[in-house]
Amino acid sequence: GAWEIPVAARSLAVSGRFDAIVALGCVIRGETYHFEVIADQSNAGLMQLAIDTGVVVTTGILTVESAQQAYERIGGSHGHKGAEAALAAVETINAVASALA
Repeated sequence: GAWEIPVAARSLAVSGRFDAIVALGCVIRGETYHFEVIADQSNAGLMQLAIDTGVVVTTGILTVESAQQAYERIGGSHGHKGAEAALAAVETINAVASALA
């Protein structure tokens, strides 16, 4: 689930083996407030991870109303959010490298 993504991403970040982490997942709105908690806190955890470790972390965690919306965002009418998150990671790595050069 999306809740576990920050913990998994942290394991990767502290390993020192990666310049960036691209977090991918999907949270589909249900009938309770749980959707907001999971989506907000997963993303907050990823942001804190990036700040704490200095490892670039981008998110492709979709927050959608239905499975159909998710499909539209993974190569359908709304592009491919995973590919966009990966590109953002590469661009951020390059920007940070340029700033430090």
